[in-house]
Amino acid sequence: MSASERFDCHYCKDSLLGKKYIMKEDTQYCTKCYENLFANCCEGCSLPIGCNCKDLSYKDRHWHDQCFKCAKCSRSLVEKAFAAKDELLLCTECYANDYSSKCSTCKKTVMPGSRKMEYKGNSWHETCFLCHRCQQPIGTKSFIPKDTGYFCVPCFEKQFAYQCCACKKAITTGGVTYQDKPWHRECFLCIGCRKQLSGQRFTSRENYPYCLECFSNLYAKKCVGCTKAITSLAGAKYISFEERQWHSECFTCMQCSVSLVGRGFLTQRDNILCTDCGREK
Repeated sequence: MSASERFDCHYCKDSLLGKKYIMKEDTQYCTKCYENLFANCCEGCSLPIGCNCKDLSYKDRHWHDQCFKCAKCSRSLVEKAFAAKDELLLCTECYANDYSSKCSTCKKTVMPGSRKMEYKGNSWHETCFLCHRCQQPIGTKSFIPKDTGYFCVPCFEKQFAYQCCACKKAITTGGVTYQDKPWHRECFLCIGCRKQLSGQRFTSRENYPYCLECFSNLYAKKCVGCTKAITSLAGAKYISFEERQWHSECFTCMQCSVSLVGRGFLTQRDNILCTDCGREK
């Protein structure tokens, strides 16, 4: 037989005529050489995975099909769901028993891959996480914890939330109490200019809230000197004489402008004068 007619193993050079062989990258090998050169080593038994065996792989690791078993109960994992833990492969039952959390409602295992709800270290099956009031699954909707229960937002508002006396809607966070009535912060406004009063100084008249500016403009007495409002709400001091009022800093002699606070003074028609200027008149 000529060299051109030979058909040999690329590695050991034995003839492959009439024998089983394997092609790899356009090169032929006898089965023995192929297994020695290229076969993967089984994670289960540490033996090569031969040409006549199935090679099952997971994350660059390989097994004979008969070696692909649960590390705890030894049941076959071929074509079954499994989970990995610390390099070990486990059937879903073993994994669930050893590592999965228990549902806080039904106390049964929350199986790997199933939909679940977690909150503050507790777990529930999605169908077990129910609103304490309407007993409907909360799912991905917002909820509010209260005491030992959990409530969907509509149920919480119906059972626990105060209603704003302005807009009549539920107050779920924060809020302001005025005259024993609840308000949203954004609804508690000055009756005059509609400015928010939450966190600001304010006063009231006839049970209506006012910011200091509106109250002063509407109800405070006016200073004879500067004609601006006089209010003690901001701590201002003032002088009152014959039904007229002055800011302390405005109570000055009409002629020489000296302060008359704590001093004697004279009147001349609607004017007030220090005693010196009054004598000159």
